[in-house]
Amino acid sequence: MKTFLSFILIFSLYSCQSSAQDEKSKKNNYEVTKTDAEWKAELSDIEYQVLREAGTERAFTSELLEVKQPGTFVCAACGNPLYKTKHKFDSGTSWPSFDRAIEGSVVLSSDKKIGYKRTELLCAKCGSHLGHMFNDGPSETTGKRHCINGVALNFVSKKIKKIKE
Repeated sequence: MKTFLSFILIFSLYSCQSSAQDEKSKKNNYEVTKTDAEWKAELSDIEYQVLREAGTERAFTSELLEVKQPGTFVCAACGNPLYKTKHKFDSGTSWPSFDRAIEGSVVLSSDKKIGYKRTELLCAKCGSHLGHMFNDGPSETTGKRHCINGVALNFVSKKIKKIKE
């Protein structure tokens, strides 16, 4: 019986190092860190809800759904370049979708907020929630779909220089 109780005690101590503690430490390791009050002062209500509280914007509401011109999508919280237009595709899911991020710009995490484990995408510079990654993207490229909240992004158009003939 003592052995069993010892096992339970040891198991309980190790299990106290939960993923919540890991998540807290991850959030403190970003280049850009701010208090909740600072984020609230800088972001709109919907930006704060999505970027800092891992919310989801309503389907088909993003102005970025139809963007096709060359450019870069950057984090709405910190300006970190995240995605290029050339990797954007129409997934039919009602949120901007990309088959890959700019290398090193996104961190993968996981959440179980809707009852099953999903791969969460976070900005590598500030830790803001961007969206989720799924394995139903274009098979001719990466096979991945980065389903991103449009409100989590700002678009920076690439100026195309016209060559004079």
